[in-house]
Amino acid sequence: MAQAPDGTGTAPVRITKSSTSVTSGVGVTQKLVGAAIAFGNVLRGTFGPNGLDKMLYKTNGEAAVTNDGAKIVAELMVKHPAAKAFVSLAENQENACGDGVTGCIILASELMSEAGRLLERGLHPLILVKGYQMALTSTLEVIDSRSFSSKGHLEEVARTSLVGRLTEGALDHLAKLVSQAVNTIPDSDFERVRMAKDSQGTPANSRLINGLVLEKRLALERMPSKLTSCKVAILSCPLEIEQSKVSSQIEISTPEQYEAFIDAEQTQIESITAKVISSGAQAIFCAEGIDQRVLHSLADAGIFALGGIEKSMAEDIAKACGAMLCDHVDDISDELGEIESLHHERLEGPEGVRERLIIEVGPKAGLVTILVGGTDGIAADETIRGLFDSLRSTCLAKETDLVILGGGSLHMAASLRVREVAESCSGRERLSMEAFSRALEAIPAALATNTGTDRIDALLELRSLQRSGNNSAGITQSGVPGTIEGVWLPSYNIEHSISAACESACGLLRVDQVISARGD
Repeated sequence: MAQAPDGTGTAPVRITKSSTSVTSGVGVTQKLVGAAIAFGNVLRGTFGPNGLDKMLYKTNGEAAVTNDGAKIVAELMVKHPAAKAFVSLAENQENACGDGVTGCIILASELMSEAGRLLERGLHPLILVKGYQMALTSTLEVIDSRSFSSKGHLEEVARTSLVGRLTEGALDHLAKLVSQAVNTIPDSDFERVRMAKDSQGTPANSRLINGLVLEKRLALERMPSKLTSCKVAILSCPLEIEQSKVSSQIEISTPEQYEAFIDAEQTQIESITAKVISSGAQAIFCAEGIDQRVLHSLADAGIFALGGIEKSMAEDIAKACGAMLCDHVDDISDELGEIESLHHERLEGPEGVRERLIIEVGPKAGLVTILVGGTDGIAADETIRGLFDSLRSTCLAKETDLVILGGGSLHMAASLRVREVAESCSGRERLSMEAFSRALEAIPAALATNTGTDRIDALLELRSLQRSGNNSAGITQSGVPGTIEGVWLPSYNIEHSISAACESACGLLRVDQVISARGD
């Protein structure tokens, strides 16, 4: 039997390497809470309409300027396990709602901070978790009671998501474009709305195309450059003579045989061209190749033809104009779509001439495109990122048909409700419910702080307004507590943000040991 160094008993048994460190007890709390607070502080200054931006600089020389929480979190190279849990939380919120990442991280950080104080005072983690879950139930009830129908509020939802971005100068115009795009598509699928860079003008010059914008060079210069009110055929089969997959040789002994061979090939080409022309389609898009002789014949007939496009692009065009992908030229007449106009443009750019094809389908378009004005660069990327977040929020509001006032109004109302419920709780869970209530106030506090307003004064005044019956009270854009108007968020966004933050915090609070193989 192994003896201890002093010979008084058995030696401790190690099951890990000597370089492995194991942290238990209060040390675990300090590690997890410290990382959570640090992570929340990274994003706190970017929150709200007056939040500032972060400049992200990578080792490869790429730079970005943004206040988008999802972008910032995605670029951080974190190594702490608690920080990695927050990265997963941000990804979860972004994938589910497309917006609200910053508020979600701030709330989770505050929940961990409040929990750290209670754990140091001896409260058991499971009691703390139970109290948080009880508080979450009360919060979700407040969200349900304060939600309204999204009808008539979609433009305000889009505008709310765009506030605080680089797009402030064209805020109303871009919000209107996003709401028009969402109202045009037949459902609430945000993937039906595409973004394209105009590479000229400013964001205020952005416009909505009820159709698609394709960056594609034409194979024939004399193709029609403008068409109106025409039928469209989308092909997944080639408009050329198919090559044999088996190698073979043909022996020709007389000039007549050679002429017959050439004539047979030309007859096939003419047959293909005749079928396309007789279909009535004036625009042809083909995911395979188009023979040059067919192109010239179609151009002579005033038919626009574009071949060699990607299969996904062909599917998008078909979805936009209501056509069906045709896999054989004989069926071309039965699967046509319709468009209002087709316009080909040649634009001068820093990298030479760019060719662009604008396909306008009309008010019943299955896909639409926001052509974003502005030159290429960091600003254009941030504008598109902001528009995409706004689009996700607006589609979510349309899908769920529920919106709720922003500006911290809901968070303060939920905080007061949780405090009331906690008063009737006789167990220790009351302490964690009150902690949850304080954590909810971090959202209106951050909105006020980022405008330079004293957070304590702002919270006290906002509590007073809510308790006096002003259910629309929140932190206005100027940072002063007051009635919130025109600031609407999808209810599901807030619900998911608070639920995910609580779930992540509870998961971390169940940890009783941190085992590091690196020894740190």
